[in-house]
Amino acid sequence: MYPPELVQPMKEDLTSVGFEELTDVAAVDNVLNNQDGSVLVVVNSVCGCAAGNMRPGVKMSLEHSKLPAKLTTVFAGVDGEATQQARKYMLPYPPSSPSIGLFKDGQLVHFIERHHIEGRSPEMIADNLKMAYDEFC
Repeated sequence: MYPPELVQPMKEDLTSVGFEELTDVAAVDNVLNNQDGSVLVVVNSVCGCAAGNMRPGVKMSLEHSKLPAKLTTVFAGVDGEATQQARKYMLPYPPSSPSIGLFKDGQLVHFIERHHIEGRSPEMIADNLKMAYDEFC
């Protein structure tokens, strides 16, 4: 578990642009069970090498004509039960922090694993998400 003062700016990086924090199992289930429409779930993390580009990339992706109906986030290493529950919906992909899942009508339709985030610029991450938004949102 990370100290709240360490992760708060990383959480606010997403919540300040409209992401809803999912902090427990019930919140994750409420959003992802039989959800109509599109939902973006960002598994946020402290990792500077990957999350440091992921968060700006996700925010850049929101500058697009098509967007998910709902923006949500869980924080790995902080909201453990919520993250674990979100990852159940992301199967068959293995746990990955950070990562990004796009759901359409309750089904995972696009997933970006950590190894697709590491070494990528925020612009590349944003472009990947925008293509998924065009197809599924």
